[in-house]
Amino acid sequence: MFTEEIKKISKEIQEKLINIRRTIHMHPELAFEEHATAQLIYNYLKDLDIEVTPGIAKTGVVGLIRSNQPGKTVAIRADMDALPMTEENECEYKSTVPGKMHACGHDVHVTCLLGAAEILSRLKGKLNGNIKLLFQPAEEGVGGALPMIEEGVLENPKVDACIAAHVWPDIPAGKIVVKNGPIMASPDDFEIIIKGKSGHGAMPHAAVDPIVIGCHVVNTLQTIVSRKIDPLNPAVISICYFHSGTCTNVIPDTATIKGTARTIDPELRRKIASLIEETVAGVVKAMGGEYEFDFKYLYPPTINDNIITDVLANSASKIIGKSNILWGREPSMGGEDFALGCGNPEKGITHPIHSTKFDVDEDCIAVGASILTQFAVDYLNNCFT
Repeated sequence: MFTEEIKKISKEIQEKLINIRRTIHMHPELAFEEHATAQLIYNYLKDLDIEVTPGIAKTGVVGLIRSNQPGKTVAIRADMDALPMTEENECEYKSTVPGKMHACGHDVHVTCLLGAAEILSRLKGKLNGNIKLLFQPAEEGVGGALPMIEEGVLENPKVDACIAAHVWPDIPAGKIVVKNGPIMASPDDFEIIIKGKSGHGAMPHAAVDPIVIGCHVVNTLQTIVSRKIDPLNPAVISICYFHSGTCTNVIPDTATIKGTARTIDPELRRKIASLIEETVAGVVKAMGGEYEFDFKYLYPPTINDNIITDVLANSASKIIGKSNILWGREPSMGGEDFALGCGNPEKGITHPIHSTKFDVDEDCIAVGASILTQFAVDYLNNCFT
């Protein structure tokens, strides 16, 4: 239903959407700093005569399209923030802000949702129910979804289903990957502070070396996944930060270790924090030190609803054809949603997300906007076949 009309409108606004994406890309903003991006979103939705509420969870924006017919409410979400990286691409829309870059495609996500908003605003008289447009700040690390939920974005009207898309350069533009059940892990963080006793590097016996203790902690933590967790239940523990000391001949007082723990099983997610602390406590105590431990639960694992996933796949097939719907077999230990192809080797677009040379084939924008729209239409009007 409405597929040809959706494709027609998408084609009409494609160049406008590309220019919007480039504007956002050139002016990246970090978590909870997305003021200019939020203003752009606000202005765009207001011009479409869409109800819009800014300032949700600091910089989030929520749009609401009412169809004037009773029915369900579907939400579509896009994240807005950039990463603290310096872009190395040489293109006309390169980041103009040193040390900040849209290296994870959030500029594309925002643009796809704005495109869907415009198409849906033109179709609203033919739909049942409502569409909420959720522009979320701070996806990278600190987590802006929960603050938005706590401020009531899933209520008034109550949301019955929610979808989102994430660009993925390993997949060619024009294709998507979907998966039933667990698809993305919970990307939780932890910090360990090892407390020793400082001393001269020439007299280590008079000190308690937190660096040596920390090295043993790092090595021993790797046995948790390999020896304490069912190998058929995916989990990752990675140490990505180790800092200690200020010079070459002083054993320092402390060492700080930071890492990420990722699971797709909610029960294992709760268990892995205690396994990490038990391991740290045992090593540190045996070597004469002390420790502090902090585990931050960030996002839960992304577990797709089977019915919604099937509806999405069916909707997408109307836009790009069944042959371009790829079904994922294994979950990713990254943290996010479903994958929208944005790669194109012929255009040199092959670099992974979070790369300083990440870019997208901008043809994916119209595809993403169309699929999000088609799903909303099908879900609200119950056109699942």
